[in-house]
Amino acid sequence: MASSSSLSSTPFPISLYPKTVRSKPLKFRVLTRPIKASGSDLAVENRTGSKDLPIRSIPGSYGLPIVGPISDRWDYFYNQGPEEFFKSRIRKYDSTVFRVNMPPGAFIAENPRVVALLDGKSFPVLFDVDKVEKKDIFTGTYMPSTELTGGFRILSYLDPSEPKHAKLKTLLFFLLKSARNRIFPEFRATYSELFDSLEKELSLKGKAEFGGSSDAAAFNFLAKAFYGTNPADTKLKADAPGLITKWVLFNLHPLLTAGLPRIIEEPLLHTFSLPPALVKSDYQRLYDFFFDSAGEILVEADKLGISREEATHNLLFATCFNTWGGMKILFPNMVKRIGRAGQKVHIRLAEEIRSVIKSNGGELTMGSIEKMELTKSVVYECLRFEPPVPAQYGKAKKDLVIESHDAAFKVKAGEVLYGYQPLATRDPKIFDKADEFVPERFVGEEGEKLLGNVFWSNGRETETPTVGNKQCAGKDFVVLVARLFVIELFRRYDSFDIEVGKSALGSSVNFSSLKKASF
Repeated sequence: MASSSSLSSTPFPISLYPKTVRSKPLKFRVLTRPIKASGSDLAVENRTGSKDLPIRSIPGSYGLPIVGPISDRWDYFYNQGPEEFFKSRIRKYDSTVFRVNMPPGAFIAENPRVVALLDGKSFPVLFDVDKVEKKDIFTGTYMPSTELTGGFRILSYLDPSEPKHAKLKTLLFFLLKSARNRIFPEFRATYSELFDSLEKELSLKGKAEFGGSSDAAAFNFLAKAFYGTNPADTKLKADAPGLITKWVLFNLHPLLTAGLPRIIEEPLLHTFSLPPALVKSDYQRLYDFFFDSAGEILVEADKLGISREEATHNLLFATCFNTWGGMKILFPNMVKRIGRAGQKVHIRLAEEIRSVIKSNGGELTMGSIEKMELTKSVVYECLRFEPPVPAQYGKAKKDLVIESHDAAFKVKAGEVLYGYQPLATRDPKIFDKADEFVPERFVGEEGEKLLGNVFWSNGRETETPTVGNKQCAGKDFVVLVARLFVIELFRRYDSFDIEVGKSALGSSVNFSSLKKASF
């Protein structure tokens, strides 16, 4: 196989060499009693937006204790589904900002009450760590037991004001930097094997299931790129995707529906936390793999003053939960969206990708990828249309005034803010044809101006992760591997057909045809 990368002359994305930004600890107060919308006038400097919109009381209701949260939970999971749950309330209150209960409630989350932010103007306050606290709110109104992460509060649950946040995020930047020369060759080798296996399955069965094969390929790629280790040569063998899926379920089950009858699913998944002891041995196998494989990274942890045990649990979480979990959702969603875009779009992508690689002497480099305007736009459009992590949370550190497009709303310190990202990034007041998948949306100067309204990374696409914010440390890595996936797909195939089903995490996708490259 010809070399697929040339990184020696092309620097890796800038966010892997972040400027250190240290945050001073911020004081805040938490109110545990029910919060009313009324209050004293708020300081002008705590207001988001233009300051020209009228103040409006936040509409919505939390309902009666116990009854209100359960009613909202049933609407969210069973009666309406997440998207209609929010859209129906937008219509009811004539507002994209309102009060509502978020799952799970009951005995898992002490307080399910949030202020929902469902437009592209109000949503970004969730990124401002001067205004919102991110402590223990990564998964929302509840936090999974630290028994699921070796007894440690992992980086995702830390606020930037906490001393360990900067050290742990610096360690992840080092992990990404150390992998830069392995990413291109390992991705091509791994995903060439994936497509070979899909072709064989398709010829035997008439269709090829993408999800399971993609999950295995994603972990193998990450293990080889990040740690230089082939899981097949370790005690872990091919077991990682199953172990991770089970462990993620124990972390996220209060937020998922498995398609079971409500009478079974409610007490099983949404009322009590599943016992961490049931996945302890599975998690230990994963931990042992990372501890044995992360030698260079653990040496860096020593230098940063992080214990090797804590570093290993964080590397496991970042690799398995954040990155592998993101790829598990993103890649099938990309296949679905690009598949539905049709043959004309497929041919345009194939022509662009092959012509750029040919003009670069058959080599794929960071510089050549930057010339693939449609490819880049398609990836951003996938991240805009169906972001892999739909929810963002934050707790107001101080009294705020938050603006939507139409009004301003007073929020009290201690209130939990919630954003449902698919509605924020499909805001019709920001994007034309907001509910349509437009492959060329981000092409050209005007298209690039819209990237600031793509929020999948817990920050704007135009911003850079630092130790002082909560934007995904691997933001540029995820965008890169998503582009590499599209490139490998259309290096091999002119077009493809798919069948799509539902999945608890992302989409279930089968290939029904793969039309090999003809030019």
